[in-house]
Amino acid sequence: MNSRAGRSGLVPPLLRDRVFRRYWGASTVSMFGDQVSSVAIPLTAVLVLHAGAAEMGYLTALQWLPSLLFGLHAGAWVDRRGNRRKMMIFADLGRAAALAVIPVCYALHLLSLTELYAVTFVGGALSVLFTVSDGTLFVSIVPPDGYVDGQSLIYGSRALSFMGGPSAGGLLVEALTAPYAVVADALSFLGSAAQLAVIKPAEPPSSDGKDGVTAGLRFIMGSPIIRASLTGVAVINFFNLMFNALFMLYAVRELHVRPGVLGVVIGAGAVGGMIASLTAKRLGKRLGIGLVYVAGCFVFTLPLALAPLAASTHGVVLLLMLFAAEFTSGFGVMVLDISIGAIFAMVIPDTMRSRVSGAFQAINYGTRPAGALLGGMLGAEVGLRSALWIAVTGGVAGALLLLPSPLPRFRLPAVELPGELPGELEEADSA
Repeated sequence: MNSRAGRSGLVPPLLRDRVFRRYWGASTVSMFGDQVSSVAIPLTAVLVLHAGAAEMGYLTALQWLPSLLFGLHAGAWVDRRGNRRKMMIFADLGRAAALAVIPVCYALHLLSLTELYAVTFVGGALSVLFTVSDGTLFVSIVPPDGYVDGQSLIYGSRALSFMGGPSAGGLLVEALTAPYAVVADALSFLGSAAQLAVIKPAEPPSSDGKDGVTAGLRFIMGSPIIRASLTGVAVINFFNLMFNALFMLYAVRELHVRPGVLGVVIGAGAVGGMIASLTAKRLGKRLGIGLVYVAGCFVFTLPLALAPLAASTHGVVLLLMLFAAEFTSGFGVMVLDISIGAIFAMVIPDTMRSRVSGAFQAINYGTRPAGALLGGMLGAEVGLRSALWIAVTGGVAGALLLLPSPLPRFRLPAVELPGELPGELEEADSA
């Protein structure tokens, strides 16, 4: 009996809940598959279809363009219609079907950049639908005192996927070729849909829709916390997509890193993300969740400078620099994602959640296509390394925008837990 109690004590409380466990499992398997595709699809473009810098920019842009086009309307539609879980299942099944097009076309000798662009755009559109539904499902399952723990578990899985997914993707590309490696991501979406299909949490009521499609945007503009976050992170993501559009091409063609080694580098760097998922709650309680978020933005952007610096090195030193860039940047992005997820879960009303998420995506993710396209253009005009330096500098500038905002002083309100007396929890600072 004591050993059972000891074992149960090692399991986070949320994972003892069957509904959350299924929800978490759906996220975990899907994120792992995504990381396989994050290597396999760009390498399909580079190795199979011989894409250049401009084509890589187009490919990355098409992944995020649906957020700009559909984010506002998708959020409003989901809030009016409700049934967020069913929307997520539909999005999973649709993404699995879209990804299956790549290996099928390759097997039939019909694969071209046009098909790759189309699959990327459709997958991006379905991801918008999934994401605007996900925030409301999360707060339907997780109690307020568990928001940081829940975000840590979700993003801990993301860190694990960063560790194993790219490595598996690189190895699958070498073993099967890049187009066939995409099958792993398609199967992961089917696994996610299966997990979501067996839970039925009570969701918040749907909105009457009277306040219109732009209600989420108006809410963001009226909230100093969310507005500041959007301003900073939109700039960061603009330049980060410039970086992402070129990094794999730069690593393969200028640094001569093999696909399998590149996957291992990216995956090993994500160890930083795993450490962040285990420490984010402690950092948030000690320093304040808002300050941790702002610090995470700097730790995410600054270390990427090691990638263009690595061009002047060779062999083990080169790989160590790429490892260091991925490790520290992975730590930073995980800290900022966990922190802002908990902040948003607390400050956004349930009936507005999908609309705010859609509006946030429309701007935040909407900057990414432009960043990717500019990255492709700069890579072709001034060279890959110079374009990467511009991307790193711009990302750090985006983090600097957060310093004068209310975010560094923001703390989550104290939540009274069952069995605690009032006043036992530390009083939160007002934002």
